[in-house]
Amino acid sequence: MAVDQEKVREHIRGLLEAIGEDPDRDGLKETPDRVARMYSEIFEGIQYTNDEIAQMFNKSFDAPVNGDMVLVKDIEIFSYCEHHMALMYDMKVAVAYIPRDKVIGLSKIARIADMVGKRLQLQERIGSDIAYIMEKATESPDVAVIITGKHSCMTARGIKNDTSVTFTTTFRGAFSTDRDLQDRVLRLIEFGNNKHLGNV
Repeated sequence: MAVDQEKVREHIRGLLEAIGEDPDRDGLKETPDRVARMYSEIFEGIQYTNDEIAQMFNKSFDAPVNGDMVLVKDIEIFSYCEHHMALMYDMKVAVAYIPRDKVIGLSKIARIADMVGKRLQLQERIGSDIAYIMEKATESPDVAVIITGKHSCMTARGIKNDTSVTFTTTFRGAFSTDRDLQDRVLRLIEFGNNKHLGNV
């Protein structure tokens, strides 16, 4: 279901009043409308199930015969924590999979990650959602998702630890059982731009 912009406008106005602001002052008159339009964009992913996202981005091609790993790293996304509705930022996602019968376009992998982020989320769930969608879209059970990110619910409030970074891994199929494969994908993510990549 699409964001109900009228309700958002109503509640944002009430929220401004609740925190002691005047929603009718010049700087805030259009804020409820701006927030409503922003929410339609940043929470777009709520409109779709994981299966629907897999259908949206499942355009595929014949897989290479060697079936070696495909890795896309440094996909930048943002999301909002479901506990405080606080921004999760500086998030970088790496997605790896081992093709079976088909591969999907590389841009589709980034689009999947972006759409999954556009929900009220937990970083752990972002990884599992992406992994599920990748399994459906590629028809390969062998998927890895590694995410790093900062959480403003930690950096801007509470403990206010602005240097903390959260690192999560989601391993499916061969990635969950093959330690060498896990180590390989983690080394590729860390050293992918290093001139010694041939030693990985």
